[in-house]
This record gives sequence, C-alpha cells and structure tokens, in this order.
Amino acid sequence: MNKIKVYIKEASNELLHKVSWPTWEELQSSLVIVLVASLIFSLLIYGMDVAFSNILSAFYHLFK
Repeated sequence: MNKIKVYIKEASNELLHKVSWPTWEELQSSLVIVLVASLIFSLLIYGMDVAFSNILSAFYHLFK
C-alpha cells in the first residue's frame, strides 16, 4: 500500500512541476487543426463510401 501512495505522490508532483503544459492559444490552434483534419478525413471516408456503394450497386445490377 505504501508503494501506491509513493507512486501517486511522485506522479502528481511530476504533473504539477515538471510537465510543460501548453498555453490557451496553443490549445486553441491545436483544436482548430484537429477539427479541420477530422472534417477532411470524414468527408474523404464519406466520399469513398458513396463511390464504392455506387460501384457495387452498378455491378450488382449487371447480374439482375
């Protein structure tokens, strides 16, 4: 049990005093980058899904 207390104490000390946290402006710019990248990837995946759906639909109609 003592090892757990020491671990928690050392971990909290490191998080409070040794970690360099980003500023609010850095967080905002990172958020914008992540949102734009997520939007681009989701649109790309949506486009691929629609394209494959149309291709497979046309392929299946050939054998009807």
